[in-house]
Amino acid sequence: MHLRDFQRQMADLYGERDAARGQARTFAWFVEECGELSRALFRGDHEDREREMADVLAWLASLAEQADVDLAAAAARYAEGCPRCGSLPCACAQDR
Repeated sequence: MHLRDFQRQMADLYGERDAARGQARTFAWFVEECGELSRALFRGDHEDREREMADVLAWLASLAEQADVDLAAAAARYAEGCPRCGSLPCACAQDR
């Protein structure tokens, strides 16, 4: 599934409910899912990590929809390489 299609699917599935919840509460759910992903990364198995990655992506897509951001267009920022140095792989100093 393409990113744009995924964002549309999440909007079709949950868009009305998420819009009624609002950005602040949707962001809180997103952060909670990030916490669950953290636990899955360090204490879970592959299935746990895959499930939590999907949930984080779904909540990110919901936030993007509410903020009128096309995730596929946003992801294009990295299409040509690192947005800072332009290299692939990144050649920036390891300051992060």
